[in-house]
Amino acid sequence: MAKRTVVDDAVQERDFFADVMAVVRLIPRGRVTSYGAIARYLGAARSSRIVGYCMNNAHGVQPPVPAHRVVNRIGMLTGKHHFGTPTRMQELLEEEGVQVRNDQVVDFADRFWDPSAALDL
Repeated sequence: MAKRTVVDDAVQERDFFADVMAVVRLIPRGRVTSYGAIARYLGAARSSRIVGYCMNNAHGVQPPVPAHRVVNRIGMLTGKHHFGTPTRMQELLEEEGVQVRNDQVVDFADRFWDPSAALDL
């Protein structure tokens, strides 16, 4: 068995980032998911904060990533300060028909997209 190196760890981190980006690109317009749902789907249930970190770094990634569709476990727009203006995340969601009130997705349960249920493992 080959010895693990720091380079191996860096490759694994890059793969997780790429996997997160791939899942987020699959979120349908007008739907949202949570950091935790993405982490669970990727087999890393305790990594929702890492998914959040990935979303914070998703701007400018090509092909584009609809990071505005990822919210916290109760539908709050916790990542809104990473969108250039305080209202941009909400504006992007509203352009897709998602209503937001007081920084929270209205009808969150109806808008929620669970990758574990929607995608084949």
